[in-house]
Amino acid sequence: MEKPLWMISTTHMFIEVYLLMQVALIPVIIREFELSLLEASLVATVPNLVALFLNIPSGFLADRLSPNHLLFASMIIEGISGFLISQTSNFGILLIELSLLKISSPLYHISGLSQISRFAKPEKIGRVIGFHNALGNVGAAAGLISLTVFLATVGWRWTYLFWSVPVVVWGLIVLASPRLRSKQAGKTVEKHDGGLARWALLFSSGFVVLLAVVGLREVGNTGSQTFMTTYFVEMRGLSEAMASLIFGLGPFTGIAGSLIGGYLCERTGAKNAFSLITLAGAASLLALSLMSQLHLLAAIYLFYSFFGSAVWSPINTIVASVTPLSDRGLGYSVYFFMEGLLASVTPTLAAGVIELTNIWFIFPLSVIFLIASVIVFHFLTYPKQR
Repeated sequence: MEKPLWMISTTHMFIEVYLLMQVALIPVIIREFELSLLEASLVATVPNLVALFLNIPSGFLADRLSPNHLLFASMIIEGISGFLISQTSNFGILLIELSLLKISSPLYHISGLSQISRFAKPEKIGRVIGFHNALGNVGAAAGLISLTVFLATVGWRWTYLFWSVPVVVWGLIVLASPRLRSKQAGKTVEKHDGGLARWALLFSSGFVVLLAVVGLREVGNTGSQTFMTTYFVEMRGLSEAMASLIFGLGPFTGIAGSLIGGYLCERTGAKNAFSLITLAGAASLLALSLMSQLHLLAAIYLFYSFFGSAVWSPINTIVASVTPLSDRGLGYSVYFFMEGLLASVTPTLAAGVIELTNIWFIFPLSVIFLIASVIVFHFLTYPKQR
């Protein structure tokens, strides 16, 4: 694999270090700041809303600026935010700092994935994205495991402080890379008229269908993922550190899931891979809601995490196949906008459902949305990869 792809994927590893921390910390935040579940859900909702409005601008920037500049910006913002979070003791300030941290995600993902789709050969893109996602899981796993260690010793804030230094250092390395600077486009980009013609070319029927599928899946996935540690603590009686440990093991299986998802995408096609992986994930989520013994709870959660990570290779491969090369960054930004919109509102809506019913109810509800995404995808077609 080319060195630029390695550097982009390594940046993905660092960008995901903080990804799941605030979700894992919801039980801790409830206790420390004396909040309700609905109030604590804002740590997932507000930062996602902030990042949501940066998706479209990030897409325009990704199609026009050198990737090392955007990747450097994402690292610096993430590192500074991590340091600030480690110093906070006020919930309102924490929300602001988590929102600043979240800005790094669209800056990285839209630029990074756009460049991967340009560097990688079309027949290998599923495998390359699988590797890219696997390194992201390495970062998420490292972040959560370190959170478990710090929770059991000196406190959760040290986790944010610990990772802020290597993140900033890697940003400086990326900025200095001549490989990323000299290969901004990677391939000759097609030109076409702007205005309505440009948007009509982007919003093909296949892309619209994909956005609907992504929206349904995101509701199902976010609803259960956001309150997973809360479920472990409140319904299954685990300690906060044990819940964080189990939650932190998920990205480790996600490493294998990402690689196998890329392989399945290449062997069976992105559409078949998406359907198989999503249905398997729905089945494991339903089984998880029925488990009470610790070892079974942990084992099935690992299966759920495996499938949750495996699905990103087919999804991102399809985005590349249904968007024009000249507007690949804009295509990814619209895709992330849809995903971010649902990720922003779902935690608060799910918290409302939980407070009216029971936290267990979120699992069958999530399964329904996951199955619905497969049904929509199964009966509609999308353009072949090009």
